[in-house]
Amino acid sequence: MDDQIERRVRESFAKQTMMQTLGAEIIDVQSGLVKVAAPVLPGAMQQQGFGHAGLTFSIGDSAAGYAALSMLPPEVDVVTSEIKINLLAPARGDRLIATGRVVKPGRRLCVVTAEVHAETDGAAKLIAILQGTIVSVPGA
Repeated sequence: MDDQIERRVRESFAKQTMMQTLGAEIIDVQSGLVKVAAPVLPGAMQQQGFGHAGLTFSIGDSAAGYAALSMLPPEVDVVTSEIKINLLAPARGDRLIATGRVVKPGRRLCVVTAEVHAETDGAAKLIAILQGTIVSVPGA
């Protein structure tokens, strides 16, 4: 993959203040695949003591969106048009890892998916699956 594409993805991600608030970081960038990890911080818990679904959704959406961006020309940016989530298990763990993938790329619309795993001591458990549509928009 082109270093410029990885740099573009990482620079755009760095501008997302929501991801900064969650302590999220990109841990892998490939063409059509991006991984985002976030710790399960005390400020991101739900009432039963595990990670909030909002954390799971947020990093899954970002991973999927940046997977799409990695396959698009430099003059465009992306926004999520629609995305759904299936929560499969509680977000119990030290950190969550979202792996976003492009299912079908297109010039205007990209169909994407993301899997989110909860990780504790190196063991990972699938906790959510997302699927959606990313729209290309004029870049800034």
